[in-house]
Amino acid sequence: MVSGRLTEKNGYFYIVLSYKGPDGKRVQKWQGTGLPVKGNKKKAEDLLRQARHSFTPPAPDRSTDLSPDMLFSDYMLYWLKIIRTSVEPTTWSSYCFNVKDHIVPYFEPTGITLGGLKASHIQSFYLHELETLKATSVIKQHANMHKALKYAVKLDLIPGNPVDKVERPKLQKYMASYYTAQEMEELFQAARGSRLELIILFAAFYGLRRSEVLGLRWDAIDFEAGTLTIRHIVTSANIEGKHILIQADRAKTSSSLRTLPLVAGFAQRLKELKEQQEYNERLCGNCYNKKYKGYLFVDEMGNLILPNAVSENFGKLLKAHGLRHIRFHDLRHSCASLLLKQGVPMKQIQEWLGHSDISTTANIYAHLDSQSKQLSAATMEKALALPAELPESRW
Repeated sequence: MVSGRLTEKNGYFYIVLSYKGPDGKRVQKWQGTGLPVKGNKKKAEDLLRQARHSFTPPAPDRSTDLSPDMLFSDYMLYWLKIIRTSVEPTTWSSYCFNVKDHIVPYFEPTGITLGGLKASHIQSFYLHELETLKATSVIKQHANMHKALKYAVKLDLIPGNPVDKVERPKLQKYMASYYTAQEMEELFQAARGSRLELIILFAAFYGLRRSEVLGLRWDAIDFEAGTLTIRHIVTSANIEGKHILIQADRAKTSSSLRTLPLVAGFAQRLKELKEQQEYNERLCGNCYNKKYKGYLFVDEMGNLILPNAVSENFGKLLKAHGLRHIRFHDLRHSCASLLLKQGVPMKQIQEWLGHSDISTTANIYAHLDSQSKQLSAATMEKALALPAELPESRW
């Protein structure tokens, strides 16, 4: 509600409303009441109260032309349109969420322009977001604004990037959840015979991402050579309110494109799965969905098993069997933790998981590397001999 007061002019009451304009300066708007001053003060006060409640400050000029005078919130929406064709759909979907659901709703009411945006405005935004979000989420918003304003500098719309002057929220060290070997065995028993069984086994044994498991196709399986190749993904994204399925011959990074040994147990299961799919296709005839023919994980009618369905049904499976809740992606972490406990070097785990850099693997799993810590402890015991006898207690 705007502020306001009554004033007298030429023997009549006038309402003076006051509000902050787009440039941050106070603006006054006069309204006549038609009421003579004498004997009408109470009526004038009622009109003032109504005017303050009903008045909405005029919206700032919403020019869509790229200029320093356009609203910063409008520039961010414009930037989304600019980069749409240069990033992957999943990335663009993430940008849209940060911009449309967080950045624009905060900055639009302020009326701050692109040219008027200061580091202090951005810092206040971070503090506001950190009240309800984790630092990880705010860091993503930070990255989006930095990238967008870097482009504004490139176009000579602003002289420098104000995000460079702001302290990025500190990232909290990520501690991955994982199952022990015993818990994994209990999970495998719970999943036996279900549609998720083989999907869970692939994720747990090979440490595959959900998109990599669902992206497995028969042309990636070489039974003679005994290999499987990770080169295709299936994932989903929400784009402009629509749920889009993404199938692509790519992986998260170039290192994610990898060939792994196909162990005998999986080879046998896959041969049985292939026979079952061929039987289902003959049985269903024209009703069988041939659109996804070639994928490992389809249902009895040939429909692709969707990413969200995997995550949802995985959670239901755990709950139904009284198993500790973890995310589907945590099967990948469980794989890494078991490899570490068996003494597999970090470099080999990096290659098995398809991380682009060994630092990624080390940052996530260093706290689980008990083998190297045991080796360090044994080395120190040899290098520094501890006293054989304990001193007499002086307490």
